[in-house]
This record gives sequence, structure tokens and C-alpha cells, in this order.
Amino acid sequence: MMNRRDLLQSTAWLCALPAVALIPAVRAEQTKRFDYAALKGQARALASRPYQLPEDLAPQWLQDLSYDDYQSIRFKREHALWADQDSYFRLEFFHPGRGFKEPVRMHEVVDGEVRDIGYSPDSYDFKHSGVDTARLSSRLGFAGFRIHTALHWQADAAAFLGASYFRGVGSDTRQFGLSARGAAIDTALEQEEFPRFVAWYFERPKPAERTLIIHGLMDSPSLAGAYRFAITPGAPQVMEVDAALYPRKTIRRLGIAPLTSMYQMGENDRRMANDWRPEIHDSDGLALHTGQGEWLWRPLTNPAQLRFNSYADQTPRGFGLLQRDRNFEHYQDDGVFYERRPSLWIEPKGDWGAGSVQLTEIPTEDETFDNIVAFWNPQEPVEAGQERLYSYRMYWGTQMPAAPPLAHVVATRTGIGGVVGQPRRYFSQRFTVDFTGGELAALTEDAGMEAVVTASRGTVELVSARPLKSVNGYRAMFDLRPPQDDERPIDLRLFLRFGTMALSETWTYQWSRS
Repeated sequence: MMNRRDLLQSTAWLCALPAVALIPAVRAEQTKRFDYAALKGQARALASRPYQLPEDLAPQWLQDLSYDDYQSIRFKREHALWADQDSYFRLEFFHPGRGFKEPVRMHEVVDGEVRDIGYSPDSYDFKHSGVDTARLSSRLGFAGFRIHTALHWQADAAAFLGASYFRGVGSDTRQFGLSARGAAIDTALEQEEFPRFVAWYFERPKPAERTLIIHGLMDSPSLAGAYRFAITPGAPQVMEVDAALYPRKTIRRLGIAPLTSMYQMGENDRRMANDWRPEIHDSDGLALHTGQGEWLWRPLTNPAQLRFNSYADQTPRGFGLLQRDRNFEHYQDDGVFYERRPSLWIEPKGDWGAGSVQLTEIPTEDETFDNIVAFWNPQEPVEAGQERLYSYRMYWGTQMPAAPPLAHVVATRTGIGGVVGQPRRYFSQRFTVDFTGGELAALTEDAGMEAVVTASRGTVELVSARPLKSVNGYRAMFDLRPPQDDERPIDLRLFLRFGTMALSETWTYQWSRS
């Protein structure tokens, strides 16, 4: 897995650069015609040939730069793409080096005509890095890019850096958190493959345009692909994505619209609670809106061993990794402010057919490691020579476009079970789940709410549901008594029912002794 700290800190230094005079600096060379159909043809042709390892890697001495030296390489803001234009957008480019050694080719598209964006060391400030600029070649290329808008030229709206990773922020957060990828291959199998964007094409926006169109060419040993992004900043920021994938060979597990986040500890998982902060996570749960209309909420965990879950579906309506807990008191981190981390919701366009939303949770000892991965995996086998087309919307921010009309989960807690004051004759695990929203506030305290709990094995005991004024909702509680001689994980489901009516989304969880 990619280290989240490397990805985040590789862009952080650019946020503090001062504003400067704006003059054009990025060179344009070689022209040719371009549209998305041509890019798909290029990707298809690429997939028909054997995979070629990237050439013109950053020289070893750039790869060997120390963390501090690499961070001190600063892009000159006056050299940003479209700095000399009446444009709502500007682009800056990351320098290759450190962990970003493969060249990424950049192009501007003006009225359908492509112009290569040439690398020049004049676009960077190296004075604190110790880099000898005389050793830099014009063939060096770039590592990635970041997007700024006229609302705040110093703040990132999005950044694309490393393999096919990218991140966005909503204007209601102005802070990075979880990441997305173009595609995931064989996650949680013997050898995961990380496709990478090898070239980008930026359509020059007209002065009044608030949506930026960019195109990416992807390549990897297993597939090639063409992507079109329509990026509209806002609260939330919306990215319309069209992806055309061309496998070179059979892919065992293809991840569509993959999301990558971090969960170290929280209310429901204290396994790594060795920090002074009560909670540490970029996301606290996986939300799913199934093709049948059911809403599911799966709290994230930091398991002792790698954990993989699959949620089968047909024509999914949406899924995402969310940060529902927005209370600073629950984190107490006045440095990175986890309560401000954006959520990310995926809304499929068209019929994605049968498949599953798959969740991988990897053990982590600290917050520098992205240990959570979620994506859509198609049921139909992915084989060489196919064309796979997917379209979807991505929403980055605190308020998602879709939410359960019923009550939703706001907290999950676990601990020792049993009855206080009575001796415990056997082990049991207590689960406490708080719900708010929907019609719960309209119910009287004696309304007769029922918590409906099911478990894949073991015995469910002491089930209750009672009003909880602090959340203007209800608290459901139960104990799980696991089998004594069975160490397998136990799958749990819970929802609130009033008479014959479900009044909440479905809480789902996987628990194990270790």
C-alpha cells in the first residue's frame, strides 16, 4: 500500500507559498488533434501490445533526495498553467524525485489541438534543496499536478500524484483526507498491482467556465485505460468520471472507483488506543445504498489481521467512505483536525450490473498508513481483449448528495458484556449503537421500538432499544455470546423496527475475538 504520509506531505509544502506576479512560463511544443474517443483508441492500442516498463525515470540522485530536500523544491506560482489567462483554474506540477520516479507527460488541449507541456527547471525554486540544476534534463517530465481556483490560488482543490491516486476537497472542508484511485487490481490478494496515469490532457477552460475537463491515460501490466474527469469545485466538489478499461490479461479482482482511507482507532475499536487522542481516522464507516434501496452502514475497524468483506449487489445506487463524526471533542487533534476530513461518495451512472462492494481492512499501528480500501468489483470475469466502460460521480465534502431517509447510525461502541453487579459466568461482547434522524424524534418514549439483531453464529442476548435524548434518537444494545470453540469472525446486523416498519438504516459489523 502507498504510505499516506508520503502522498499528503509531498503536497503540503506548496500550500504555504506566497502569491506572486503572474506570467506564463510552461513551454508548449508539438501539436496534434485530440478528443476522448481518440484517447480511448490509444488505450485500446496500448493494451494490444505487451506492457513496457516506463523509461526516462528520474535519475537515482533525485530518487535519493532526503525527505526535507525534496519537500523544499517549490513550483513557482507565476509559472502555473493558465496563470496568464483569464481563467478560474490554474495548474501547478509536482517535481519528480523521492518516491515519484516515473515520468508523467502533461499536455494542454486548446480547441481540440494538443500541445505538449515541456519540463523546465526554471519553473521550480531549488535553492534550499541542494539540487544541481545543471544535471536536470528537459526530458525529465513531471510527477503529478495540483488544481487551484480563483477563490483561493494558494489552496488545493485537487491533487493527482503517485500511481493513479488523487484527492479532492469540498469548499466546506478545504482539507485533504482520504484518496481515490483510477483503478485497483488484485487488492488483498498475493500481489496487488497499482496502475498509473502516464499522461494527462488538460482542456483550457473558457473564462466563465467553472468546470475543468481533464483526460488521463492509464497503463499497467494488466490493463490500459482512458479517463475523462469533469471537475466542479464546490460543497461538495463533484467529479464526473468516464472510464474505459482494456485488460491485457485476465484480472482476478478488478476494483472500480476505488477509495483509500485510514482508520487507526475510534469508539468501536480500541485495539490500538495507545495515543492521547480519543479517535484517529480519516473515515469512520462504509455506507452503501443498494440496488434494492436498502441503506447499510458498516463501521470501520483496525483488525489484528487483514480482513476482507464483500457486499453483493445488483445495479448499486451508491457507496462511499464517510466521516460522519464531526465533533472536535471526539478527536482533540488541533493539528490535522480529523473532524474536517472530507467524505467521498460514489454514485454510479447507468447499470453496473451484478457485483459487490468490497472492503479491505489492514492492520496499522499508526495514522501514516492508509489501511482501508473499498471499491466495486464486477461479477462478470475480466478478460483480455474486453472493453469495460464505467461512468460515475464522485462527491467530496461533508454533505453528501444522498442520505438515508430513515434514521442513521451516529456512534458504535463495544466492550465487555454482562449485567453490572452480577458475576459473569461466561464471556460476552456488548454492542451499543446510537441512531438519529428519520422519524425517531416524533416517537414517544413508550412507543415500543424494537432492535432487530441477527448474528451469523453465537447467541444474541439482552437486546434493548430506548430513547436517547443526547442524539435526539434511540440507543440499541445487545450482547453477543460467541461459540467457545469457534474463532471464526461473526457477522452482525441490526436495525430499528416499529411494528412492521423499519425506521433505520441497517447497521452491519464483523466481530472476532482478535
